[in-house]
Amino acid sequence: MSDPMTALGLMSGTSMDGIDAAILITDGERTEDQGTTFGMGYSAEERAVLKTAAQEARFWQQHLERPAVLKDAETIVTQKHIEVVQNLISLASVKPDLIGFHGQTVLHRPEKAWTVQLGDPAALAKATGIDVVSDFRQADMAAGGQGAPFAPLYHKALIRSLPMGLLPSEGPVVVVNLGGVGNVTYIDKETVIAFDTGPANGPIDDWVQAKAGLTHDQGGAIAAAGKVDEERVRKALTHGFFGWQPPKSIDRQDFTMKLADGLTLEDGAATLTAFSAISVAKARDFFPSEPIAWIACGGGRHNPTLLMMLSAAVPAIVYTAEDLGWRGDHLEAEAFAFLAVRSVRELPLSLPTTTGVKGPTLGGNLYKAKG
Repeated sequence: MSDPMTALGLMSGTSMDGIDAAILITDGERTEDQGTTFGMGYSAEERAVLKTAAQEARFWQQHLERPAVLKDAETIVTQKHIEVVQNLISLASVKPDLIGFHGQTVLHRPEKAWTVQLGDPAALAKATGIDVVSDFRQADMAAGGQGAPFAPLYHKALIRSLPMGLLPSEGPVVVVNLGGVGNVTYIDKETVIAFDTGPANGPIDDWVQAKAGLTHDQGGAIAAAGKVDEERVRKALTHGFFGWQPPKSIDRQDFTMKLADGLTLEDGAATLTAFSAISVAKARDFFPSEPIAWIACGGGRHNPTLLMMLSAAVPAIVYTAEDLGWRGDHLEAEAFAFLAVRSVRELPLSLPTTTGVKGPTLGGNLYKAKG
C-alpha cells in the first residue's frame, strides 16, 4: 500500500449553482480519512455567463478559436476556484499535497470524442502553490470511452467501507447522482457498471428559473403542488437514448424544459420531476440483478418530491447519502480528490464497464505549481 496523500477535490457540476470542495486523505485505493469541506455559490451574474457559455458551446467547432463568452466564463471559473481553494485551506489549516480540478463542463459530445471543461489548471496551480491534476476525461474519450460518469471507482470505495448491517441485506446497490444530469453506479462485489440515465435537476432548474426567477425548486414544493402530465412523460420516455445499451452519456442540454411547454409553473415542474425520476428508474433495465438499495447523491437528494417519485418507481429502499454517513454535498468533490491521487500514482480512472473504454485507462494531466 502506498502512503496516503492529502488531496483537495473540486467540483462545479452541470447545475452550475456553485463549487464544492473537500479534503480527502487517500492512497488512491482506499479512503483513509475525510477532511474539511467548503462550498461557494456562483452569483446570479456569474451563473448567467456560465449558462450562456453552455448554450454557445453547442455551436462551437473545435477547430475554431473559442468564442469570447467561453473565455469570459473560463476566467470566472478559474478565479472562483482559486478563491474556494484559498478559503478551504484557511479553514482546514492544512496545505494539501494535490488538487483535483474538474472544471466546469459546458459541452459533452461522446460521439465526437469531445468534452469541454472550462478552467485554467495551470493558473490554479500557480495561484495556490499546489500541484493540480485536471483533464480527467480526455484520455478516456481518446481511447473510445464515453468520458462519463467518472465517480464510480470512488463510489465503489465508499460502498466497500460501509459498516456491516447498515444496509438491510447483502446484494447489489446503486449510487445515484442527481445533478444536472442523472447517472448511476451499480456495484455488486467487484462488478461496477455505470452510465448516465438522462435528465435530473437540469430541466427542472431551467423551468423554475424561466417561469419564476428561482434557481431551483426548493424542497420540491412547486412540483408537489402540480399535476404530472402522464402522456407527455410517456412520450418523452420513447426517446432512443433510453434504449441504448450502456455505457452511455449525455450532454446537459440533450434533455431540456421543452417537455413542459404550455403547462403551468406547478404542472410543468411536476411533469419534469416525474420524467427525471422515471428515467433514473429505467436504469434497472440494464442491471444484471435487482438492487437491494438506491443511494441518492447530488443536489437532487434535497428534493423530496423527486425522491418520492423515484421511490415509487423502484422496488427497493431509496436512501440519501447522509443516511449512510456520507457527505452528500461534497461527494463529487471527494471523488476528484480520489481520482487526482490515482492519476499521479498511475492507477486507472475508468473501466470498460463504467465508460465503455477499451480497457482500464489512466488519465488526468499534472500541472506543477513550480516549473
